[in-house]
Amino acid sequence: MSARTAASRRTVLRGVALTSVAGLGLTACGRVEDKPAGLTEPVELGAETEVAAGSARLYPDHHVVVSRAEDGTLAAYSTICTHARCPADKLEETRLICPCHGSEFDVTTGRATREPAVAPLDRLSVEVRNGTIVAAPEA
Repeated sequence: MSARTAASRRTVLRGVALTSVAGLGLTACGRVEDKPAGLTEPVELGAETEVAAGSARLYPDHHVVVSRAEDGTLAAYSTICTHARCPADKLEETRLICPCHGSEFDVTTGRATREPAVAPLDRLSVEVRNGTIVAAPEA
């Protein structure tokens, strides 16, 4: 076997190995097209009484989290992580945690508090209609 053949074979094997490793990364994170989108229209989430002052509630079916300040003001955010578009699905008090890479967000402000996400959550408009919390994309 010549030196040229061995180098060529080595190059091919290295390329196959790198392609496999790159493929694992894509599989683990998924494609953006496979990730859920944020809200596109208003949705009724639940009774106004479900979110007490100083707390938050996760509405996973709609990928929304709602928090209520001590003064009663509501805030709503999409739970789609701004890092890899995974739906964050764990709420600990007012801290939203993404299962894909461990990003964390403060749901009272939307601010990313733990990387890899650095961008804040997408803010949603929120209001109470006839005792029901309604969230919608911000205009």
